[in-house]
Amino acid sequence: MHLVKKIEIIANSFELSKILDGLDKSGVHGHAVIRNVAGKGLRGMAEDLDMTMLDNVYIIAFCMPEQIKPVVENIRPLLNKFGGTCYISDVMEIRSVKCVASL
Repeated sequence: MHLVKKIEIIANSFELSKILDGLDKSGVHGHAVIRNVAGKGLRGMAEDLDMTMLDNVYIIAFCMPEQIKPVVENIRPLLNKFGGTCYISDVMEIRSVKCVASL
């Protein structure tokens, strides 16, 4: 087991490509996207929007702890400009990962 960071982003689907580009520029190349997310946040019910262009997406990705600073630097400006939220938490990955240094 080893410590990794979990990145959870809820944002407008219209900005999905910009957010995924920001993750990629940060060195986070794997992710999962769940579309048509509805819920209630500080701005009210997301499902009140009738236009599909304004549907929300949920993006989840994992990275090594040292990658978090570039993620925040690339994602924060997008969320500040276009809206959305991001949560980062510590989690444990149970998959065995071979370190190059230990080989």
